[in-house]
Amino acid sequence: MPDHTVLSDRAGQPSRSRLRGMLGVALAAALVVGVTACAPDPVAEQYLNGEDKGYIAADGFTVVEIAPEDRGEPVEFGGVTEDGEQFDSADIAGDVAVVNFWYAGCAPCRVEAPELEAVWQDFQDDGVSFVGVNTFDEADTAKAFAETYGVTYPSLMDAKTGEAKLAFAGATPIQATPTTLVLDKQGRVAARIIGQLESASILSTLVKDALAESA
Repeated sequence: MPDHTVLSDRAGQPSRSRLRGMLGVALAAALVVGVTACAPDPVAEQYLNGEDKGYIAADGFTVVEIAPEDRGEPVEFGGVTEDGEQFDSADIAGDVAVVNFWYAGCAPCRVEAPELEAVWQDFQDDGVSFVGVNTFDEADTAKAFAETYGVTYPSLMDAKTGEAKLAFAGATPIQATPTTLVLDKQGRVAARIIGQLESASILSTLVKDALAESA
């Protein structure tokens, strides 16, 4: 069995499967009652498309570390940042990388933003890169968010293309927002945080573990 170490898992919200089940029932009822409805239901569309642009809570807060032998292939990803600059994961080859999936309307994303920035400030001179992946907003909204919450690392604008989200699908599908990934020096997913980051120290520990590994 793969060595996936769960560091923390606090339940307290309806499970994702239950939420999907409830939504599935609602969708079925809607089809029976009103097949002639004109306006599309955005939440229903997100459910059918496997998207989570309307925040769907993870099952509490979960952190998983993945043993090196179980990490699979490096993830190659890229896109355009909120400032219109091209980004490619080759630009940060050899770094430990933190990739955070977020959007401005996600309340947990707003709460965790200062924690992510704190870790970035601590490690940016130590061979660590931070990249956000905005899954919903336009560039102006992402820039306003960064200014409000003091975020200084770039984010890829992924809402229209889904390019970055798709790139990670084989390694770890992004099924809740926020999700934060730590990539090792080879670009493989070494750890994932599902749900709101509760403490900068948790992410710091994961980053330190990845830095301590040989390339």
